[in-house]
Amino acid sequence: MLPLKSIIENKQEVINRLKVKNFDATEIIEKIISLDQTKRNLQKEIDNLRAEQNQIAKQIGIMLKNGNQSEAVAVKQKSTELKEKTKELESKFVPIDKELDGLLVLLPNMPNERVPAGKTADDNEIVKSGGEKPSLPENKLAHWDIAKKFNLIDFELGNKITGAGFPVYINKGARLQRALISFFLDEAIKAGFTEYIPPLMVNENTAYATGQLPDKEAQMYFIQKDNFYMIPTAEVPLTNIYRDVILEEEQMPVKLTGYTPCFRREAGAYGKDVRGLNRIHQFDKVEIVCITKPEESYKMLDAMVAHVESLVQKLELPYRIVKLCGGDMSFTSALTFDFEVFSAGQDKWLEVSSVSNFENFQSNRLKLRYKSKNQKQKELCHTLNGSALAMPRIVAALLENNQTEKGIKIPKILVPYTGFELI
Repeated sequence: MLPLKSIIENKQEVINRLKVKNFDATEIIEKIISLDQTKRNLQKEIDNLRAEQNQIAKQIGIMLKNGNQSEAVAVKQKSTELKEKTKELESKFVPIDKELDGLLVLLPNMPNERVPAGKTADDNEIVKSGGEKPSLPENKLAHWDIAKKFNLIDFELGNKITGAGFPVYINKGARLQRALISFFLDEAIKAGFTEYIPPLMVNENTAYATGQLPDKEAQMYFIQKDNFYMIPTAEVPLTNIYRDVILEEEQMPVKLTGYTPCFRREAGAYGKDVRGLNRIHQFDKVEIVCITKPEESYKMLDAMVAHVESLVQKLELPYRIVKLCGGDMSFTSALTFDFEVFSAGQDKWLEVSSVSNFENFQSNRLKLRYKSKNQKQKELCHTLNGSALAMPRIVAALLENNQTEKGIKIPKILVPYTGFELI
């Protein structure tokens, strides 16, 4: 959530920058400023009435002490009238405050100045490429056919047990999945991240604090009886570890990592682009989360991008790094870099990671602040996160890119984790 002070003090800048996300905030911001002024005026009136009541209370005390009982009774009547008027104004204050909060959560995060203008993924900028596309035989297979041929993943069995988008991993397919999880976690720990195993369900406050609510409720699985949401990513519980926390400056940066299954409804997803592992409802992912001081967040973003790049390099996958345009960014992000790997069996690029800086957008909802050594006032932290990495499309690319006449070759870095070199 954008800080109210920033909106009021930088009204036109906020409007202009949100236009990069193709969001016209003019009307909402005008309402926010108007409501805030009404709220301030009301609060001032309430404060004045309370001050007057306190003054009268002192007068009554003096009158009673001096034995002026009749005068005290008359003044008490005025105090009662002031209390009634205060209650009346306070009853108006609550709905105004609620309406103001309701408008603030409708505003997406402001994109950073580096974000290119654009409406769709076609307008994203490729900022770097690496690796070489493999040369495969003419009879190359897509990963869903490879999975069936070697009995690695059973999509039909998952459909039987649960429904479409819930695959079952078998034998070496399961071991490959587990190997990737361990590899990604080990690499994150080497990079200074602390590992957590968080809950897979979160409450409404947690989902709200990181921006999933009210923006993405249609994409999350909801357990109505308990009012819990299945997590769409480990970002949600990991970041909320620091909800309502005031950090000391020397505690930062905070670096967390965690492996979790992730659950996404992916409402409206269909067609060839969602076949196999390309888009599923339950998948495994290792997440990295950072909390920094504002002036250090973009340096941290670069470090996180470099970390994810090292992972795809070690897996020997051809990749490219894409800077998202305003129209393709998430509601909460200020700047996002996507990683795509080339999947040779499908002859297409697959997104495997998003690394984002949210600046103070999440921390404002989280009430996550830090205490600077040089300043008495507490400041909002900056939060960042990234997939490091998501398993399904990595598995798809590994299976498709490493096809040989003998089978599927395992990248050298994974062999100590899988215990085998070939499927």
